[in-house]
Amino acid sequence: MKRPGPLLTLLAGLLLGLSLLTLDTTTGTKAPTSPYRERSPSPAPTPGTVSPASPAPAPAATPSRAPDGDYAGRTDDDTAAVAVSVRAGRAIAYFCDGRTRESWLRGEVRADGAVRLTGRHGAELTGRLEDGARIEGTVGVGGEPRAFTAVRARKMSGLWRATAAVRSAKVDGGWIVLRDGSQVGVLTRDGVPSPAPRLDPRTGAVTVDGRRLTARPALP
Repeated sequence: MKRPGPLLTLLAGLLLGLSLLTLDTTTGTKAPTSPYRERSPSPAPTPGTVSPASPAPAPAATPSRAPDGDYAGRTDDDTAAVAVSVRAGRAIAYFCDGRTRESWLRGEVRADGAVRLTGRHGAELTGRLEDGARIEGTVGVGGEPRAFTAVRARKMSGLWRATAAVRSAKVDGGWIVLRDGSQVGVLTRDGVPSPAPRLDPRTGAVTVDGRRLTARPALP
């Protein structure tokens, strides 16, 4: 009896290898799947793209106020003069009859033009500033209120004042220069009133008891 040859041995080995390969293929397992998913990255902003900016808040409104200016005129009965100077909503006024009666008054001018000024001994001026052209109202100084109209002053007209010590006396002078160039003023020496000497409205120069003084526009 003959032994199987090498060819049969090779054939048997080949068949065994094929059987093992087939078994491994049919019984193979898949890799386990992770229960977590990667989060997709957010898209990068496109170069040159700018997010719209929020609108800037509107600036706060600036409260309006009465226009600055100087006003001068006379009472309706033509017995006295009145001048008012307005700056930044504040006002100073002067009332005088050119002889012995006078009063300085101060207060506010509201944005709507309403004027209310007060002075010593109960003096009061009330009125309204009309379109920055004139002030109409009443002024009461030691008596019944008098109606007046003061129009916007021209160059060299308006309200002037000078204070100084002359020959050991305290001097306080007020002048109202009207648009036609006429003047009304009172000068007090240690509290005693008298008609004021004439003022040069070009320079403010005035001579009191032989001494040269300089009056200046009266401001609030």
